[in-house]
Amino acid sequence: MLHQSPKRMTPQDIERIVPFEVLIDRIAEDREAAWINCRRSLHATPEASGEETETSRFILARLEQIGIPARIPDRGVGVIADLCVGDVDEQTRTIALRADIDALRMQDRKAVPYCSGRSGLAHSCGHDAHTTVILAAAEILKSVFDRTASDQLPPLRIRFIFQPAEETCEGALWMIQDGALTDVSAILGLHVDPLIRAGMIGIRYGVLTAQVDELLIAIHGKGGHAARPQHTTDPIAASAMLISNLYQAVPRNVDSLVPTVLTIGTVHGGTASNIIPDQVDIAGTLRTTDADTRLRVLSLVRNCCESVSTITGNRIDVEFRSPLGSVINDINVTSAFEAATSQVLGDARIVHIDRPSMGGEDFAMYIDHVRGAQIRLGCAGEGDEWPLLHSPVFDIDESCLAIGARVMTRAALMLALMIRDGV
Repeated sequence: MLHQSPKRMTPQDIERIVPFEVLIDRIAEDREAAWINCRRSLHATPEASGEETETSRFILARLEQIGIPARIPDRGVGVIADLCVGDVDEQTRTIALRADIDALRMQDRKAVPYCSGRSGLAHSCGHDAHTTVILAAAEILKSVFDRTASDQLPPLRIRFIFQPAEETCEGALWMIQDGALTDVSAILGLHVDPLIRAGMIGIRYGVLTAQVDELLIAIHGKGGHAARPQHTTDPIAASAMLISNLYQAVPRNVDSLVPTVLTIGTVHGGTASNIIPDQVDIAGTLRTTDADTRLRVLSLVRNCCESVSTITGNRIDVEFRSPLGSVINDINVTSAFEAATSQVLGDARIVHIDRPSMGGEDFAMYIDHVRGAQIRLGCAGEGDEWPLLHSPVFDIDESCLAIGARVMTRAALMLALMIRDGV
């Protein structure tokens, strides 16, 4: 469901946040060193998707320390916390801020004091930074609400969602099932971007990320001795034919102006060099920004599997799993982000992203239910090449943490006022 509206932030909308600017920036300046330490603690203790129990307890403790009640859902991972101002009731609008908290199953190879202390686990996608930014925003908003007169803001609830298992595309659904979106009017998110310098923010209206489907293909046939392939159906040869056909068929059958990419990531088959196996398993992803193109390519994959099956005499089963929609940024929520970024950094530090990312993001599941938007937080430091996401040496310029917190805080307040006015 899309929630689009033509209204963007006006100068009057922006001016209503001015009384809070000095306080927000002073808190950020005073607390920046503590936030950097928080991020480094998280970076050194990564946990895999669905296993973030220690991370969840860490977040819970930080929230309770600053006076925000929070809970860990029954699953034992993730945190949901509410911060209220004014006389809230069941009619009170709720703005949600979301961070993902899981790490990747890969080795951290950085030579820094806060390098991962856990073999085979690393925060190489920046979720430690996302968590820190939302914790910092919670701290700022708590101070703002504690010092705000009742007539300066409408009754408001800010919900902080610390989501597990983003990398496996499971966590958003878990949090929704646990009530994270109950009474929520809009949701804000962010992702660090090493292609953008720290001190800059990437903004895009509309489609931000691709739709993603996981492809699981199993080729079942007859194996045998490598010296006598004529007595087999050779699933290895069938897999090579299928992959080649897919890689040729997709670009020749899809409009070249529609971003679409099919990638095979794993091929598993065989146990020895002189044995033809009886099964080969293939896995990959399909990514596109267009719903009709997605359906066309899924049909094309099935047709290719059927053709190769007929030619080679193997049975080929194909499954499409974990479909993930695009993140489609709502115009009003994005407008609040752009206005907030302009206040914090100035218009010259806004990067208008010209095309969607082909990456997937389960933030899309939230905006299937409520309007929302996600920004790209520049995190690259000095130098010609900064390590990219999912690199074993990925890191951030930590000055982006306070910037992210200041932008998220302002955007939440601006959006609350816009919603009060019926936007």
